[in-house]
Amino acid sequence: MPNVTLSIPEALHEKMKKHSEIRWSEVVRKTISEKIEDLELMEKLSKRSKLTQADVDEIAHKINRDVFKELNKR
Repeated sequence: MPNVTLSIPEALHEKMKKHSEIRWSEVVRKTISEKIEDLELMEKLSKRSKLTQADVDEIAHKINRDVFKELNKR
């Protein structure tokens, strides 16, 4: 199995050391695997899409605007 070297901030490393019972490499492996699954699903869905980049940008803008409005209500 290939190895990957990961740099993390010292403060995060100190917090991780407080939880030595956790297999951090397994946490990272699982997180990467989940992200890859998400990306593969996104690629599969986007292959069938007829949206243009302009359409995607417009939808993203509307979502961001609505989320911003909702968060500012609080």
